[in-house]
Amino acid sequence: MSKKVIAVFGGSFNPPINSHILLAKQIIKNCKIIEKLIFVPVSTKYQKLDLADDNHRYNMLKLICANEDKLEVSDIELKQNKQLYTIETLDLFKQQYGGKYDICFIMGTDNLKEIKKWNNPERLLKDYKIIVLERDNDKLEDIIINSDILSKNRRALIKIEEIDKIYLSSSFIRDKIKNGENVEKYIPKKVLEYIKNNKLYM
Repeated sequence: MSKKVIAVFGGSFNPPINSHILLAKQIIKNCKIIEKLIFVPVSTKYQKLDLADDNHRYNMLKLICANEDKLEVSDIELKQNKQLYTIETLDLFKQQYGGKYDICFIMGTDNLKEIKKWNNPERLLKDYKIIVLERDNDKLEDIIINSDILSKNRRALIKIEEIDKIYLSSSFIRDKIKNGENVEKYIPKKVLEYIKNNKLYM
């Protein structure tokens, strides 16, 4: 890659937790070409159960990114009148940054194995790079060998090395909050204060 990279980290972030920040920082540390990593929360149009309002999840991510040079949050999906496919979101970022940066999408191997079911996977792999995180006991090379579409487009895949195994489960945190348990070690202080002040997940 000749250009610097904008890395797009999509998810529900319901709520954003320490693990999300730790993972984002590890990705940046291990992929030197990343200029910035942008959290992109999905909108409530996604119709996921127990999804807090768009503005709350966006505001919590803003609190996380406030003092971080390479972390940002975008409301690019929240502003749309429909739930976007990943390819549509990446196209919007490509327009926004006008060719100055390459746009990459962060994806775990659990989703990579299902990429043929995604909207327009051929163009997704042709026009964009995928930063791949190996999940559980997955091996990227095995997944590529067993997939025609990935074998043809292996140059689109960037494997991130030396990522610590991180347990990402906002639902686990939501359950603890609902049960009145202490979650201080799982959530940044500012985010926890926001959750309490807005009575979220209770």
